[in-house]
Amino acid sequence: MAEEKITIEQVSNGEANRDELSLSSQEKSNVIPETFSEKFKRIAKANLLVILTVAAVIVGVCIGLGVRNAKLTQTQVIYFGFPGELLIRLLKMIIIPLVVCSLVSGAASIDPKALGKLGGWAMLFFLVTTLISSAVGVIMAFIIQPGSSQGAQPKMTFSDETVPETKEVMDSFLDLVRNIFPSNLVAAAFQSYATGYKFVKTNMNSTNITLEKVPVGTDVDGMNILGLIVFAMVFGVALRKLGGEGEILIKFFNSFNEATMVLVSWIMWYAPLGIMFLVAAKIVEMEDVGLLFASLGKYIACCVIGHAVHGLIILPLIYFVFTRKNPYTFLMGLIAALATAFGTSSSSATLPLMMKCVEENNGVSKHISRFILPIGATVNMDGAACFQCVAAVFIAQLNDIPLNFVQVITILVTATASSVGAAGIPAGGVLTLAIILEAVGLPTNDLSLILAVDWLVDRTCTIINVEGDAFGAGLLQHFIDRTSKKEEVELSEVHLEEAERPMKPEHSPLLEKRAQLKIAGSQTSEKESVM
Repeated sequence: MAEEKITIEQVSNGEANRDELSLSSQEKSNVIPETFSEKFKRIAKANLLVILTVAAVIVGVCIGLGVRNAKLTQTQVIYFGFPGELLIRLLKMIIIPLVVCSLVSGAASIDPKALGKLGGWAMLFFLVTTLISSAVGVIMAFIIQPGSSQGAQPKMTFSDETVPETKEVMDSFLDLVRNIFPSNLVAAAFQSYATGYKFVKTNMNSTNITLEKVPVGTDVDGMNILGLIVFAMVFGVALRKLGGEGEILIKFFNSFNEATMVLVSWIMWYAPLGIMFLVAAKIVEMEDVGLLFASLGKYIACCVIGHAVHGLIILPLIYFVFTRKNPYTFLMGLIAALATAFGTSSSSATLPLMMKCVEENNGVSKHISRFILPIGATVNMDGAACFQCVAAVFIAQLNDIPLNFVQVITILVTATASSVGAAGIPAGGVLTLAIILEAVGLPTNDLSLILAVDWLVDRTCTIINVEGDAFGAGLLQHFIDRTSKKEEVELSEVHLEEAERPMKPEHSPLLEKRAQLKIAGSQTSEKESVM
């Protein structure tokens, strides 16, 4: 009977499979093959934002070159660039709620041990890639020699930007630590701490007057994003420690975070228009493009080539070595964010769009992206480190100052360390370049040359900065996926071993004694029967 049942089931299953196959073949025959125009429409619709953003950059360059001939006044240029200014304001508006809420909810949702491990891996990745980027900058500067005296010496007098005040290396480090612990959280949203200097008379004799340079703390305009990040992370861990009492507040931050991401998705559709006018206005502002590229063309080329090597070869190679996945498909998912980085030249302003791209296009979980990317936007400055090293070697070559091995190592280490404190704003890297020049003993009066072309170099810097953040998030996602798979495999192996293991008889000393007594009793009874 059992055999009959099996054969009936097999026949019925076979018939069902045949029916399924016939149905699927009918469905396949009913499906109309997609035409080229329909396929093109489908791909264009799926990647509409990316296409619009890339097109905006190209159209912006064309409009800028065309409007340059109109000889606009400075006021007219400001009016012309208004749509771009509006995009910057929208992105900056969303930064604080996005960073604070994402880090609080991220830190609260991850176990403190896992949080420490994630943070450690992220910081190691950021540190190593920044050091490699610095090395690439130095190597490129020595190969191309942008400041060699063979060509014409660059003389740029039209840069109206002020050269930043030079600071001592110790004061810069202490400012970084002070900003990690802001005295006022509300003020940290729009101000950060910076050391200034004043000269105090210390020895007033009749003949000699000694002046001492005394550091004085001042609050300067600019968001203290580092302080907000540290507070948000610690606050999230504290909420997790509360347990049930902290659940309501965690849910509040999660909801706030989701609502902020909805706002980001709305802003993304305005981004192409804003980027177009940002690029166009910047090209119109340029005074003499021919003189600019003739004087500093080698320096610009050196920076751009260094960034290209790091962004197109080194970062993808690191990603491929650890994940064995195609890094360029990962990069394709970031095009909209990278184009925004080029347009805004601000890592912080690109952060909302980068989160959206990484989560939707590259499959990075919200917990990872919203925890790592805000930290990366502040700490990871690969592009800035590369540019600073090129600039330092460029200024040394310009002044015919030979650099020895110790000075080169000092440039590498100082560029890596100072890029951590670099603000994620336009021209943030130039502010920390003065620290590197002071550390090596190079003149800071040539910083005006760097500022003259910073509007262009800073854009490629920002692209590399945000690309490094995204690859860091992708690597951490792979690391978590791999560890979770290992745990699943180990658990399945344990269950299999338990299932396959034969039942062993229980070993108890009392049971063994009873068995021995029984055997001894049976033996004595046998002897008695024989007698």
